[in-house]
Amino acid sequence: MLTPGQSFEALRAGFDWALPDRLNMAHQVCDGWAVSDPDRLALIDMSDGARRDVSYGDLWTLSRQVEAALIARGVLRGDRVGVLLSQSPLCAAAHIACWRIGAISVPLFTLFKGDALRTRLDDSGAAVVVTNPGGAETLAGFDLAVITQADLPEANLASAAGADTGPEDAAVLIYTSGTTGAPKGALHGHRVLTGHLPGVEMSHDLLGQPGDVLWTPADWAWIGGLFDVLMPGLALGVPVVAARMPRFEVGDCLRICREGAVRNVFFPPTALRMLKAAGAEVPGLRSVASGGEPLGAEMLAWGRTAFGLSINEFYGQTECNMVASSCGALFSPEPGFIGKSVPGFDVAVLGPDGEPTDGEGDIAVKARPASMFLEYWRNPEETAAKFCGDWMLTGDRGERKGDFLRFIGREDDVITSAGYRIGPAEIEDCLLAHPDVATCGVVGKPCALRTEIVKAYVVRKPGATVGADALRAWVKERLASYSYPREITFLDVLPMTVTGKVIRRELKARAATEDAA
Repeated sequence: MLTPGQSFEALRAGFDWALPDRLNMAHQVCDGWAVSDPDRLALIDMSDGARRDVSYGDLWTLSRQVEAALIARGVLRGDRVGVLLSQSPLCAAAHIACWRIGAISVPLFTLFKGDALRTRLDDSGAAVVVTNPGGAETLAGFDLAVITQADLPEANLASAAGADTGPEDAAVLIYTSGTTGAPKGALHGHRVLTGHLPGVEMSHDLLGQPGDVLWTPADWAWIGGLFDVLMPGLALGVPVVAARMPRFEVGDCLRICREGAVRNVFFPPTALRMLKAAGAEVPGLRSVASGGEPLGAEMLAWGRTAFGLSINEFYGQTECNMVASSCGALFSPEPGFIGKSVPGFDVAVLGPDGEPTDGEGDIAVKARPASMFLEYWRNPEETAAKFCGDWMLTGDRGERKGDFLRFIGREDDVITSAGYRIGPAEIEDCLLAHPDVATCGVVGKPCALRTEIVKAYVVRKPGATVGADALRAWVKERLASYSYPREITFLDVLPMTVTGKVIRRELKARAATEDAA
């Protein structure tokens, strides 16, 4: 943990990852607490409406039941296990059970439909999925074993040592969106949680103070929910609220914060914009963190009024998260800049020569801090392309001002909509599977509320008359419900390169000039 009372410069200068030779995240987030303080509050479960407190001892017992079910289905060390669950004690327990036996958990979003799930399950090779009855129904046509809470056996709860794992041993496979091809699986080792802790602590003004209670509306299927909130909270002994929110609603958000006694919250930018539009205030908070895209001076000023504190922005991505952050408890924010490099991370802006520059360039992270991924799953070419010498390239543009980092924009075409990062290629592939679609291009269109919306430009086959509503429904039924094209424009021809690739930058320029949705 970061030590309160020190200057930020002293924290950076004195920081050392000091990773042990043997490390297992199940011990970090559950087993250690279950031995030393089993009655300590771990989760405030509001996933079914009413509040239910879950201790570390309760969480250990539930995770041992999941562990027994996994072992009964033949899961061994190194096997991949899907976790198709929203915020709930079972979701936390499923990941913990996987890590304890040395398996690799694969978080899956509950809004994924058949094709989106199949892509990730096939690529990962997961043969077992832990889910709820709704997820089991979605997976009915899949050739794999499904475990729900009703399937959990009475586990042998005698104390037993977990798998003998180290920091570099694989623990979790998180799929990230890209602009070409199928989604890539970022494989992380057991050190990934340790790597998140300094940035999480910074973004919550030194998280772990007496009375802290942590929550986010972001789903635990994403790195932002899983490793920016759930697992750091459990590791630090900070109670985490589990509350399902398939769709962000201001009223539900205020109720959860009130009934869960939330003091520390990670709000994606879209949630903050919706709170601002509703004129909502959230009393009693000690810290508010936000990440995904920059907020801007107006939103930050509103936050000081609505929350009575400064919103701490942070920066990172699935491959290497929480690398830069603001921290009102340590230094004053710089308007227009995200924050400073977190202790343990060397974040630079590289110029055309691949060397650090004070001007605009490519944001990069020096290899290898603890939260940096091991590799893209079974994809050595993409792994190699992610690095330039000793630097991991984020694909984002930025600039520095002294110690502060400013995010300018993405070099790739990933769409950022309501906090989700959406790869256009997967949506294009889905649209192209429709019998009436000849070709298409998908881009992000600027949107004041969502940052961007998914916009599709479609060329129909000769004589076809399929409409926008039918194509939207087609995508909704096959991919995640948040990734369908909110706008579809039909064209006679798309801008193409000589090799037949859609020129997305021309479509993005066109979308930017159109009226807002």
